Amino acid sequence: MSDTSLPTLPGDDVRQIMWRFSDRFDLQMAVQSARGVARGTVARLVADGVRNTHEWNDEKGKLLTAFDESGLTSLYMDVEQGGFIEGPKNMAMSLVAFELSWVDAGAATGSLAGNLALAPIHEKGTDEQRRFYMGKALPPQPGEDRVPWRGAFALTEPLPFVGVDTGVVGGKAKIADWPEGGEPVLQIDKRGRFITNMDFANFVTAAVDSDDERIKGTFMVILEETDPGTFDRGAPTLKLVHQLSSTRDPVFSQQVPASRIIGGYDVVDGVIVPKFNHSEVIASVFHRTRIPVGLMTAAKLLSAVEPVIRYQRSRFHGGEAGEGSPRYDLGLQVNEDVTHRLIDVWATGEAAASVGFEAARQADIFDPVEREKDRICAEQGLTGRKQMMALRKKEPEVLEYLDLLYTDEAERDAARFADLDADILVQFALGDARANIMNPAVKLWNTGHGATMMREAVALMGGYGTTEDCPGFLPQKWMDAQLEATYEGPEAVQRRHLTLGMTSRIFRHEVDLWIRELEAQAGDGYGAKSLAAGFKLWSWTTDYLQGHNDPDGKKLYHGKRQAVTFPLADAICWLLSARSLVQDSIELKTKGAENPVLAESLDAFSSFYADLCKLQAARAAGEVSRICADLVYGFQESADEADAAEFAALREAVDRSLAGTELARDRAADALTHIMIPEALDYPA
Repeated sequence: MSDTSLPTLPGDDVRQIMWRFSDRFDLQMAVQSARGVARGTVARLVADGVRNTHEWNDEKGKLLTAFDESGLTSLYMDVEQGGFIEGPKNMAMSLVAFELSWVDAGAATGSLAGNLALAPIHEKGTDEQRRFYMGKALPPQPGEDRVPWRGAFALTEPLPFVGVDTGVVGGKAKIADWPEGGEPVLQIDKRGRFITNMDFANFVTAAVDSDDERIKGTFMVILEETDPGTFDRGAPTLKLVHQLSSTRDPVFSQQVPASRIIGGYDVVDGVIVPKFNHSEVIASVFHRTRIPVGLMTAAKLLSAVEPVIRYQRSRFHGGEAGEGSPRYDLGLQVNEDVTHRLIDVWATGEAAASVGFEAARQADIFDPVEREKDRICAEQGLTGRKQMMALRKKEPEVLEYLDLLYTDEAERDAARFADLDADILVQFALGDARANIMNPAVKLWNTGHGATMMREAVALMGGYGTTEDCPGFLPQKWMDAQLEATYEGPEAVQRRHLTLGMTSRIFRHEVDLWIRELEAQAGDGYGAKSLAAGFKLWSWTTDYLQGHNDPDGKKLYHGKRQAVTFPLADAICWLLSARSLVQDSIELKTKGAENPVLAESLDAFSSFYADLCKLQAARAAGEVSRICADLVYGFQESADEADAAEFAALREAVDRSLAGTELARDRAADALTHIMIPEALDYPA
């Protein structure tokens, strides 16, 4: 048996350490609740073919009851509102989405959609709005006789111009009545497309634009099903995927009091001025909600490992091979092709999960910082451009803080570090720079490359992968992954956001510090050398493209030059995901010894993950090398000799760093042939 042979598939003891929630009992309970719903109610619905219809029905409605009874409906709420998790909920929602998507992503979408409807109210609503709608959405407590309200979120996508632009708002708002000295009444007209939860929504948070000179700009407003006018739930969307979530194309034409404007409003010279425009509201929401969607695809990949192993090993049962023979015991796994390909699927899933949960942890840290920043700026009258300038002035201090952060604790200036650590504007600028990279990267790489690798997982099932009863629901998951790639903005939107964020001084400085850190880890066997070389090559190429023009004199790195910026965005995603996996694997080796349950298996898990890291780091560096070569040479008739020599040296460093990669693949693939799996999946086929 190889040194990397695993006794079993990784369990909660491994995951809690890698994803940093072994000390969070509340998160562990959320995981168990979501897992119970996923592998019970959700799995039975999928196995019974309930997802084969577009319409919402009573069978699908069992999901809502399961969410209520398990505590998932109240997951998003603060403790004082009836929730059970104190503080930010990004990690909690990410873990729940991951667990539900392990079985079916449509169920995960339905769970998340209720939170999404509440998110504008939770983030930017008035105290009264938060108190009222959070209270209504809370499941009934013991002794209460009421039905919880459900919400839906309607942003853009007006018919017939579906998906035009998140800055284009289809809804319109006018003044219907404004009694003297009284509350204005608004006429809201809105059409939606692909709106989740519409079959049963009692209220909708909708984005609208002013169609009246007495209302300024855009805003978000709350519509209730009993408001005067039309609350038409619309026709069901004819989806091929995510059928366990309710999706319709609604039409609204209702009159509502101006107090429904999310965040409230002021009246200035006879004009209603919302305190927040719709962009400000959705920025506070979508800044984080991309993360769970990326993790939905990661869950699919990791959930595919066990069914594929089972299929491979049982492939020749019933044939001439007798029990005890390699052909009978290992089946297809006597051939290294299938184990090598499955290792690639597994490594991708691990990297996708690692980068997703890292982003979720960062978001939990960032949330209170952002709120405190808003409070400080409001006190100091810093709005709009003034706030931007104040944050820009903090940039040198952010860079100083990063230098201290990546310095050994015994050697850093502790007093200065403490001062900068307590400076909210410094912490906000750093957190914002990180979020502007990590959040779109998670969404882009996990759902984009993840969908490609799900196709590989299905292909490894042979003809079984094209059947409805394929174990692990792999064909359904492959199809669902295509939709996840468009949620929260398709690939082009994420690449555009990365284009804007990946040239920031703060991010580029942290990349330099990562390179130094990775070079120090290069001898540990986790592929850090490949990642360091890949980051160096990416960084040099980014500088080169920003400083050079094409033969026509046009800038190479420009927002409209997407043949340049978009591939460069893809390249950084490969590196980020592989780096996250390396950090998680080192965390497992370091902290795993503290867990007595892992005492006997820690070395095996550590060795196996080291090999996965080496593989994924090599793949990432190789992709970066290919992309950078295309960009550096592809847009020039001939390259400057000095630049070409420097670039060639960086590429050669990437190539040399690949030493031993295929040996790591051999070891990891061999481990697959020894790993013990349960006799059957823990949810129905």
